Amino acid sequence: MGRGQKNQQEQPRETTSMRLDKYLKVSRIIKRRSVANDAADTGHVTLNGKEAKPSADVRVGDIIEVRFGERMTRYEVVSLSEHALKSDAAGMYRILP
Repeated sequence: MGRGQKNQQEQPRETTSMRLDKYLKVSRIIKRRSVANDAADTGHVTLNGKEAKPSADVRVGDIIEVRFGERMTRYEVVSLSEHALKSDAAGMYRILP
């Protein structure tokens, strides 16, 4: 095979954990990774009840709380994916009351 050719089609990788800032961006909870990074750095994001750094590992079943102004929204992580289409992004989390 020549360079750049692949033997098989690439299979989507099963991800067991992901950086918090990347998850917030891919799931489209926050639109930009830099904004997600800043939100975590300034204490607007908690992971399982504790303030989280942007590099914190997110796993399925984790609870993320994000403060948008005066409003606090809780999310349960349902799935992880390196990339998600806009139509699939909302399926990566569940909003908790």
